[in-house]
Amino acid sequence: MAALAKLPEHMSVHDFLSWVPSDGRMWQLVDGEPQAMTPPNRTHGTLQGELGRLIGNHLQDKASPCSLVVTPGVLPNVQAAHNMRVPDLAVTCSEYDAEETGLTDPMLIVEILSPSNKKETRTNVWAYTTIPSVQEILVLWTTTVGADLLRRGPDGSWPREPDIITEGDLVLESIGFRTPLPDLYRSTRLRRSPPG
Repeated sequence: MAALAKLPEHMSVHDFLSWVPSDGRMWQLVDGEPQAMTPPNRTHGTLQGELGRLIGNHLQDKASPCSLVVTPGVLPNVQAAHNMRVPDLAVTCSEYDAEETGLTDPMLIVEILSPSNKKETRTNVWAYTTIPSVQEILVLWTTTVGADLLRRGPDGSWPREPDIITEGDLVLESIGFRTPLPDLYRSTRLRRSPPG
């Protein structure tokens, strides 16, 4: 924590990217304040890997120009100079020639909701809705099989409440992706036993 005492009171994204903490943890920048991110629990990490694999394979099979990025820095439009949030997964369809330190135009963002990061995740989701390119935001649950899905409407607005999915298929229209929701949990403690 000694490294934090040397930080400016209100960091910019530029300052944040120049800062090299010595504790080995992953950090995000929230309204100018660095925020440490705890390592994911097993269910969280398994869901991140499983959905990442499925989306990556889907994009490759479609020969899509889009790409999946794991734990990217994302730059929301709200207080843009002082925010770099880090979701679990994102899909972007923009090309780039020079290396990017943060995605400015993701179309799909995925967060995995653990009990320890509920408040931070909800705050991040609100920030993601300010990014014009974002079409869908998926929040996977880790205490039971389920997800919240926010999808931007044709008029550019966001719904007041997410669609809650607890069974059937998970459909991500932004990338033309469909998979049975329970299949994402096949390697977790939440998997459902086959009937019989």
